[in-house]
Amino acid sequence: MDQISKVAAAQLTPVFLNKEKTVKKACDAIAEAGEKGCKLIVFPEAFISGYPDWVWLVPNSNGGILNELYVKLVENAVSIPDDTTAKLCKAAQSAKINVVIGMHERNAETSNTSLYNSLLFISEQGEILGKHRKLIPTGGERLIWAQGDGTTLKSYPTSAGKIAGLICWENFMPLARNAIYEAGTQILASPTWDKSPNWLQSMQHVAREGGLFVINTCMALRMDDIPAEYEFKKLYPAGREWINIGNSAIIAPNGQFLAGPLEAEEGILYADIDLQQITAAKRMFDVVGHYARPDVFNFGIKQK
Repeated sequence: MDQISKVAAAQLTPVFLNKEKTVKKACDAIAEAGEKGCKLIVFPEAFISGYPDWVWLVPNSNGGILNELYVKLVENAVSIPDDTTAKLCKAAQSAKINVVIGMHERNAETSNTSLYNSLLFISEQGEILGKHRKLIPTGGERLIWAQGDGTTLKSYPTSAGKIAGLICWENFMPLARNAIYEAGTQILASPTWDKSPNWLQSMQHVAREGGLFVINTCMALRMDDIPAEYEFKKLYPAGREWINIGNSAIIAPNGQFLAGPLEAEEGILYADIDLQQITAAKRMFDVVGHYARPDVFNFGIKQK
């Protein structure tokens, strides 16, 4: 594993509720990042096939609209593994790049009709390393996604470094972060829907607290990206152009921005990272090392 490598944050727009076209767009981005010599690319939360922003707009009493949207969402969700993951794995292998990508995941182990907000980890050899299911959806998201569990709080060794993922406001959970730190994570993928300045400050804090690199990736989504056929689109304020402006960024262990934030446009951010910066950052503060105090604190993850 090289100490210095190039990584990417793909602030891209999915083809809304269209799995086939969104996967094609993801594979094109994987190829582009591979051509630029990247060792890792991170996509946004729920990239396949779009964040269900209607949960913040449509009241739960309107079951007709919500049922129609949920059916469409499940039809465009992913089972791990399936034909969709096979395409992504092939693209990763061809580009020789590790991939972390957000998706709606079917609960294929049982009914195949409930959904998780998941991250899929793929190696540069085109193999599935694992997945992470968001521990708890936030607010209205609980109408869409089931809760994950502690078995997916893992890191994976790759040619770019040891990578792990926390999704959106999971990054606010101190114990979830500690689990990721204890896994020896060097690069934290933090796909999100939150584009706020406060969120970026939190991401800078996480990078400093964990002494690691953070790849914060959010999708850029315009009003025009949602087809007119979806009735909930009428519930946005008149004249609104952007639903989400993105603000993706790549952050160093000292909390400094290496790339981004990228605002109100699609694009792929690139940055060179040096894993020796992690060692330097942890000289003074190593949250799971000399600052851990296991004689004072107990920590564990329930594995079901």
